[in-house]
Amino acid sequence: MTLILLVFPFIMALAALLISSNRWRPWIIPVAGIIHFALTLASVFSAGNRISSDWIGLDPAGQLVLLLISIIYLITSFYLAGYLRYHPQRQNRIFVTCLLCLLGTMTMITWSKHLGIMWVAIETTALCTAPLIYFNKTPRSIEATWKYLLIGFVGIALALLGTLFLAYASLHAGLQPTLVLKELLHSAPQLSKPWLHAAFVLMLIGYGTKMGLAPMHTWKPDAYGEAPGAVGTILAGCVTSCAFLCILRIYQVCTAAGDTAFMSPMLLFMGLLSMVVAAIFMVGQQDYKRMLAYSSVEHMGILILGLGLGAPALFGTLLHLFTNGLTKGILFMSAGNIHRSFGSTSTDVVRGALRRLPVSAALFLTGFLAITGSPPFGPFISEFSILNAGFASGHFAVSGLFLAFLLIIFIGMGSTVLLVVQGSVPESAPRTAYREGFLTLVPPVLLLGLVLALGLHIPAPLNNLLHNAVDFLETQP
Repeated sequence: MTLILLVFPFIMALAALLISSNRWRPWIIPVAGIIHFALTLASVFSAGNRISSDWIGLDPAGQLVLLLISIIYLITSFYLAGYLRYHPQRQNRIFVTCLLCLLGTMTMITWSKHLGIMWVAIETTALCTAPLIYFNKTPRSIEATWKYLLIGFVGIALALLGTLFLAYASLHAGLQPTLVLKELLHSAPQLSKPWLHAAFVLMLIGYGTKMGLAPMHTWKPDAYGEAPGAVGTILAGCVTSCAFLCILRIYQVCTAAGDTAFMSPMLLFMGLLSMVVAAIFMVGQQDYKRMLAYSSVEHMGILILGLGLGAPALFGTLLHLFTNGLTKGILFMSAGNIHRSFGSTSTDVVRGALRRLPVSAALFLTGFLAITGSPPFGPFISEFSILNAGFASGHFAVSGLFLAFLLIIFIGMGSTVLLVVQGSVPESAPRTAYREGFLTLVPPVLLLGLVLALGLHIPAPLNNLLHNAVDFLETQP
């Protein structure tokens, strides 16, 4: 089962490359999504259907991220089939092939128990993602692609240096150098502290760049603003989750080494910095897709802040990884629908979306309420859990700032969203041929249902996965 799950996306990518029909090729995406989801369920919930070795295996943290990736990809795949139908004149061979390869590399990240393999896999995601950002082939999209690649490669180079430092931390301590997670956890208390600390800093910055943490977030507004809405969903919900998993790996090693006091202030600072940067740029933001990019910066900051609060906030942090990823899909896909109808992402042009696209605009408005932590949606539960852990652990100043930034972001984001959905459509606003359709509406509606359900009740299988992941991350050698 393991081999099939790891190889299957690349087999489908090869099939997409060989299919000649530009019309039928996009349907391989949902077919791959359905089969990948079935294989994921078998791997996550049935230990007998997966193998485990020192290098490749599915631990509780990997299970959680793999399940999230597979759910988002499955639902988004049907949206993508509908999206590509509106662009029959554009060749989609490279787009579909890279999308399937991206699914394969993200799956590999979740299965990697060797930090070297993990690094190679996350580096490959950048190469697979670049053609997706450039799909519209405009001057702004090529600029966004180059910015994504250049900044991402700098970040991933720092992560590689940190990975090498981590291996040297074993060598410097007189141990056998290794990048196998199990061996690192076992020998963590004996690792050289200076080299381990240097490795943590470099890997936090490197993989934090892939997440889009401030101040390494500068690729995000351009990439998210120019990429198709469904690609933005996968970037914000899947790729960033993989980068966060990479940070969880070094976090776990440092925790096992007893270096929580070293990590915590840095993580709290990075989390709050990302939130304040997002708050500054969301106030008065006139481009609603760039606004979503800064919202992603904010929520990556919340995840890192949750790690900084330590064990009491781990459950809420991992739950927020899930709820944020699903909610971003609602926002990016509904924003993509609005963009196709108005031909613009500026609030100077896009007004009165409720009149022109009632369902998409309602989804966009509801997604805004969900992502800003309004009850009864999932992000409210996860953010409240993190906040409660902050106060319970005595981080009163951090928790107060957390609340203040959430309020500022709610006001700033709300002003942009209300401009988009309310009022009358300007007479000067262009009207494209796009109309709301089944394939571009049902996926965000399904995601909205999941986000609402998580706000009302966390299903037992997911609850068990979350608790298993928390126990795994807290395990001491």
